[in-house]
This record gives sequence, C-alpha cells and structure tokens, in this order.
Amino acid sequence: MAEYPGVEDERRFAHASLGGVVADIFRRCGTSADDAALLSEHLVRADLRGIHSHGVMRVPGYADRLLRRAINPAGRPRVAKDRAGALVIDGDNSMGQIGGTFAMRHAIERARATGVCVATVGHSNHAGAMEYYVRMAVDAGMIGIATTNALPTMAPWGGIDKLVGLNPLAVGFPAGAERPLLLDVALGATAHGKMEIYKQKNAPIPAGWAFDHEGRPTTDIDAALEGLVQPIGRHKGIGLAMAMGVLSTLLCDAGYGTESGNMVDGPNFGRDGQFYMALDIAAFEDVARFRQRMDGIIREYRGTRLAAGVERVFLPGEMEDEIERRNRHEGVPLNETTIENFTNMAARVGADTAALR
Repeated sequence: MAEYPGVEDERRFAHASLGGVVADIFRRCGTSADDAALLSEHLVRADLRGIHSHGVMRVPGYADRLLRRAINPAGRPRVAKDRAGALVIDGDNSMGQIGGTFAMRHAIERARATGVCVATVGHSNHAGAMEYYVRMAVDAGMIGIATTNALPTMAPWGGIDKLVGLNPLAVGFPAGAERPLLLDVALGATAHGKMEIYKQKNAPIPAGWAFDHEGRPTTDIDAALEGLVQPIGRHKGIGLAMAMGVLSTLLCDAGYGTESGNMVDGPNFGRDGQFYMALDIAAFEDVARFRQRMDGIIREYRGTRLAAGVERVFLPGEMEDEIERRNRHEGVPLNETTIENFTNMAARVGADTAALR
C-alpha cells in the first residue's frame, strides 16, 4: 500500500509511548492488563505499518463499546468444539483481537500434531488487521491463513444494495534467507476505514475506489461513505468476498452479511466471525526445501524487468515492512482528527497522555 496523503506533515509519536497510553485506556475500560497490552500491540502495530485504518483511530470506538458493555471487557474465549484439526472458539463477546489471538495460538499448537488446523471464532467482534494472525503462524514456521466478515459496504455486481462485506483475506508464507511473504487484502478496492482517514484529512479519494448510493463512480469522500466500496476485479471480487464471508461465519454460527449489522445502525455486537488456519509445512514437504524454493520465488519476482517509469516492484507486505522500519525510528504519524478523538477518549477514562506531549 502507498502511504496516506499528507503524512509528511503530521505529528509523530514514539510507538512505545503511544502503546502505553492505548493500553492504559483499555485497562480503564475494564479489560485485564494482559488483554489491554495485546489490544495495544495490535493497534500500534497497524499504525507502525501504515495501516492507519486499523490503528489507534479505532480506540475511541472500541473503548466506547467496552464502557457501554456492548462488548464484554472481561470476555474469555474458550474452545466450544474440538475434533482433530477442527476447532470452534466461542469468543464470549470479547474484543475480536482477543478471540483471534487465542484461536490462532490454538491452531498453531494443534497443527504441530495434525499437520493442519482450522479454528473458527464465533460470538466475536471486529478483529483488526488479519496480517497480525498470519504473522503468528509464519513466526512459528507455518503457513497462516486468516479471514473475517465485515459490515456490508459492497453490492452484488450491478446492484446498489449493501449486502457484501470487504471480508479480507490474509496469507503468510515463511521463507529462508528472504523476508516472509505476507498478503493482507480487503476484497474491495479500499478498506472502509481507509476512506474514513481520507475524510479526516478532507482529501478526495482516488478514482476506482467507490460508487455513490446510485452506483455511479465517485471521488467525493462524502458520497463514497454514503455509497458503496467498489470490489476488486468487478464480479470476481464480490465472489471472493462472499466466499470469505461464508468461511468466517457459517462454520461458527456468526452473522453473515446484514446479519452482522450495517453501516447506519452499526454492528450487532458478538455476531462477528473469523476463520484462522495454520499449516505445518513439515507435514507436506521438507521444510528446508520449502524455504529454499520460497527464496527462489521471491528473488525471481524481484528480478523482473521494469516497466517504463517504475523504479522497483514490491512483494506483498514489503512496503509495509519499510514503512514500519521508518516509523519505529521517526515515530508513528497521526492526523489531527485521530489525535483529538484519541486524547478526548483518554480524558474521558482518566488516562494520562503526558507521555505523548
């Protein structure tokens, strides 16, 4: 992904200080210290990698739901069904990041014995960036796959009713000497949260991202937020999004599509679902050979001839890696609306933001 416009002019914050304030906010909303730290890690990691749609801009909304007990701050995910390489997790209406991390940890552990494990999570909520979970599998030397439902923001191709979520797909592959291959993509032309960032910046969105409410292409951010996200690949993106939605919800009795809520009234809390898979490479192939071949694939990709005017190509996840390295050194950039909303919530719960000044 390219960085958001105007990042060079934004205030920057040390990621450790930012993370400490985020964790304090969640603790004051009733979560345990461990859960607060995990939520902070998820959100600040997204901002470090330039995925601000899934970063601390989410804190005010998350915190409000916890304070209202729409989401259970003390929720404890548990294994509800267990059969060989298949697990169903009851998220206990906890934050989606808590249930998702619990599920992928269990999937990785079980895959060491069974070769493959799928853990689905029901009674869940918004789970953040899916890249976090596949990276867990990659760090364990496995292939990771993750997907989740999302509130409907797309229409059937040729329609104008919001019936299909962006339902992202994330896949991670470990390599040898090379960096791992990490793909995390929404199946719309953009994430809805990314358009909200553009709204905060009062910036027009690129062509090809959205339709207005009548299905006409638009670059006006207000018309786009009222209207529809365009799917990737036209009808193909809608088909893939439907498939990811089914995997995320129908295997764990979660809410598919409009069953999970809508963009006007908001989510039906506890109705989200997720799908996490871990594959132990050793169950299929010699691990060293797999990693060697992954290195070859990556090097061949990088060695492509370049089109006119193009300086380099990026592997999936590589641009985010470079943004993360820079942001760890220079600080996390946040726009003024995100900062104001974040600090207002901190004040509401009594969290100290002195470390950010």
